[in-house]
Amino acid sequence: MTPIEAIPASARLVGAPAPLDVDEVYREQRIAAMTPEQKIAALIMIHVPGTDAATIRSVIDAYGFGGVILMGDNVGGPASSVAELTAGLSSDPGLPVLTAIDQEGGTVRRLQEDRGPAARDLWGLDPSATQQAFADRSALVASAGVMINFGVVADVTTDRSSFIRSRTLGETPAAAAERVAAAVRGESGVVLSTLKHFPGHGASPDDSHVSIPQSSIDLATWRETHAIPFQAGIDAGAPLVMTGHLLFDQVSPVPASLSPTWITILRDELGFDGVIVTDDLLMLQRSGVAQYSDPTTNALSALAAGNDLVLFVLPADPSTVGVDFTALIGTLTTALNDGRLDESRIDASLERVLTLRRDDSGVSGPYVDCGLKCWGLSPRALASEN
Repeated sequence: MTPIEAIPASARLVGAPAPLDVDEVYREQRIAAMTPEQKIAALIMIHVPGTDAATIRSVIDAYGFGGVILMGDNVGGPASSVAELTAGLSSDPGLPVLTAIDQEGGTVRRLQEDRGPAARDLWGLDPSATQQAFADRSALVASAGVMINFGVVADVTTDRSSFIRSRTLGETPAAAAERVAAAVRGESGVVLSTLKHFPGHGASPDDSHVSIPQSSIDLATWRETHAIPFQAGIDAGAPLVMTGHLLFDQVSPVPASLSPTWITILRDELGFDGVIVTDDLLMLQRSGVAQYSDPTTNALSALAAGNDLVLFVLPADPSTVGVDFTALIGTLTTALNDGRLDESRIDASLERVLTLRRDDSGVSGPYVDCGLKCWGLSPRALASEN
């Protein structure tokens, strides 16, 4: 018989509950404390123009948005100056707002210090060169205080007229897959990699910024081609995937960003369990297709389809493109309350999104509502302004 002293203490606790995961408890408590409006707002990522952190933060705090994307007009200088901006965006240190940027290299780069090779430059090189390029790129993004890089293009095409061709990481699915996986490995542990534009912009030559690219390939063909780089990036550990406004009419009657079918394929077939974010929803409006002219309807469809985050890259005056934040959140909240948005699915999205935010905080422990001081509204803060 084995002496009891030789049995680990944990094994002797027959029937003892498993130790608590403090971060899981935090997320559960945080979600339980959120109003329906707060839940909806936390699943919206926006762009606010300018380089004034106080202005951007005032918009984030006023509505409780979960994320902000930095565009060219937010970058007023080197990465160090951007870091000063991002440092002032979060009111709650225990749950920092998500920050994201498009830093592919080459023609798509917001941080101009990035002189590393663009995707097209990496085609003829060993995948290790891609890994190094994205390791360097991620270090720059991180030095700017940005958490997420919307920077790994997992599209593939052999069509020389394709809008996306020069931004892909290889001409064949296999070549692109090797470099997509390498790019994810290069960014791992430094920034959060995002694979885009699912299910594959290369299936059509058109530009999704001003149209809805369409393809008639069937699902079997997609599995043998465009799926391969995305699967490689997912297997390499990419924590985010961006859905594109791409219409594969043999698979779904609506663009992938609004399609429950494509979200199901991404989750169940490719095995992705991270955060799914839409491409900029304003692109759907710019397509000129009447069906997608209303931004609130598009956001509702995107969340109902299973996206975790909806993205709006807004101008200085959102009303010029038909976006009213109060009306947007109000309509989506009504949809949550009346069941058009399933609350359990919204809570699952919040779980994924809050995990990214909490992990970046470096803080542990249960949720404690810090009240007005988290929003700069404590009596002391208000007194200092008077």
